[in-house]
Amino acid sequence: MTRFIYSVNLEPDPDGGFVVTFPDLPEAITQGDTEAEALTEAVDCLEEAIAARIDDGLDIPSPERLEAGQHSVSLPAQMALKAALYINMREAEITKMELARRMDMHEREVRRILDPHHGTKLPTIERAFEALGKRITFDLENHAGRGLAKERRVH
Repeated sequence: MTRFIYSVNLEPDPDGGFVVTFPDLPEAITQGDTEAEALTEAVDCLEEAIAARIDDGLDIPSPERLEAGQHSVSLPAQMALKAALYINMREAEITKMELARRMDMHEREVRRILDPHHGTKLPTIERAFEALGKRITFDLENHAGRGLAKERRVH
C-alpha cells in the first residue's frame, strides 16, 4: 500500500502569513497569507515536488507517521496514481521499455503515462498497473474540520 498524505509544518512568517515546509520533502517550501491559503498552496507545492522527483528519477519518500493535531495534505489523485506507478516500476526494476512491451504499446506512450504534467486517462493508468500485476483501490475518509473525503490510498 502506498499513501500520499504528507505532514506539513506551518510557521508564522515575521512579515505576515505562514511558511509551509514538508519534513519528508526538504525541497518543498511555500507560503500563504492565511493558514487556509498556506494549506492550499501546500497541495500545489507537494504536487510539484513529487513531479520533480519523477522527472529527475529520484526516490519518492514514504510519508512519516502523522502526529496528533499535525497538519497534512494529500497528493491529488492523478499525481498519486502516477507516483504510485513510478514507485512500483522502480521497486520491480521494470523499465519503461518493458512496461511498454507488457502493455503492447510504444515506449513514448509509457513516458506520457509517467509524465506528471500529462493528463492520462484512468483506464490507461489501470492498464499500466495491471501490467505490473497490481490493481487500484481507493479508501475515503472524512477530512477533519471540512467533512470532505480527502484520503487516497493506492494498493
